[in-house]
Amino acid sequence: MIASADITVEELKERLSKGETPVIIDVREDWEYQESNIAGAQNIPLGTLPQRLDDLEDYKNQEVIVQCRSGNRSASAKAFLQQQGFSNVRNLLGGIMAYNS
Repeated sequence: MIASADITVEELKERLSKGETPVIIDVREDWEYQESNIAGAQNIPLGTLPQRLDDLEDYKNQEVIVQCRSGNRSASAKAFLQQQGFSNVRNLLGGIMAYNS
């Protein structure tokens, strides 16, 4: 399996502005998600990801973008999802901090 290239904030914003609706998983805690989030992102905190795999089964062969505050937790989520057989997982570089700056 080829590791998917991560995605920049600029690339994601451009795609969203064109009306694309990529699968975005926000792996921050619920309270962080409530403070600020990317429209359309699903909030699945990193610690609950193993229990929520069934919810994501439909996305196994689609592009999935994972994001967190700065990119560290989502890097862990990306590695985990790839181990579970997800074929196209991309980490949002810089996370919500970069997205909101």
